[in-house]
Amino acid sequence: MVACCSASAQWAWIDKNGNKVYSDRAPSIDIPERDIVKRPVVRTQGPVETTAPSASTPPASAASASASAPSSAPAPANGEKSNELEKAVEAKKKQAKEAELAKKKAEDERIWKAKIENCARAKQAHATYSSNVPIARVTAEGGREFIDPQTRAAELQRAQSIMAQDCQ
Repeated sequence: MVACCSASAQWAWIDKNGNKVYSDRAPSIDIPERDIVKRPVVRTQGPVETTAPSASTPPASAASASASAPSSAPAPANGEKSNELEKAVEAKKKQAKEAELAKKKAEDERIWKAKIENCARAKQAHATYSSNVPIARVTAEGGREFIDPQTRAAELQRAQSIMAQDCQ
């Protein structure tokens, strides 16, 4: 006696190696349409279709397929799908552009703050080197050395160029 079970495979296709595969899940998208041998049964009011139409017969139109299958919401037309897709692409482009602008604004603000800080330090250095107060530095050995007039003039010139660049 043979028992009939309702859990039979709904899909059948030929894989890349030429083997016939049976499954209750749809094949992956890399399986060409012509290699799909059997699809799930679509119940209609007319005769029951048990296999997918062959590659030689044209597929049923989208209008007849949507008319035969009951639906709680109307399926969007092909033009509506493309509009939704275009809107999604535009939204992603807009989001990417906004992110790029925000990144540029943050970078500009960081540069602006660095210029303000550099300007303040250059002004302080200019005031220090302009005074006639002796200036000493700590050497690598830990000793103290006073800077000579040439070094003072070079540091004063450096502070002036930084002020000219960053204090505008």
